[in-house]
Amino acid sequence: MNQTAIFWPVLAHVLLIYIVYGVLGRRRYGAIRSGEAKPGQFKVRSTEPASSLTVAANLTNQFELPVLFYVLCLTLHLTNGVNYLTLALMWIFVASRYFHAWVHLTSNNLLLRSRSFFVSAVILLLGWIWFALHLLAVV
Repeated sequence: MNQTAIFWPVLAHVLLIYIVYGVLGRRRYGAIRSGEAKPGQFKVRSTEPASSLTVAANLTNQFELPVLFYVLCLTLHLTNGVNYLTLALMWIFVASRYFHAWVHLTSNNLLLRSRSFFVSAVILLLGWIWFALHLLAVV
């Protein structure tokens, strides 16, 4: 298998980050334009309007658990550990992050958000377990 295939899910997640940045910019601009907020309110999160605060929180989410995703993808690539299983796991992880972001930025349904986070965390854990087994030359 082509080891560089692992970078397609990485690029897909990077795209998600830029999408969230775009939504954040639109919501902040919209809040200022509608009079809901003044530019100074964005200096401190506690004064940011709710319409953009949720997006800012989601952007922070994209740099928490996904850090482990990036490290795993790089280490899989470096150790020739990329196979169809690991690639599928990384795509499922990214899909769950897209779903999480979509829920967070629309309905913000906590049950759906927490379930999608749980799925992404478990998928990532399975990837790390596979990586450890790969290092032990068990798989």
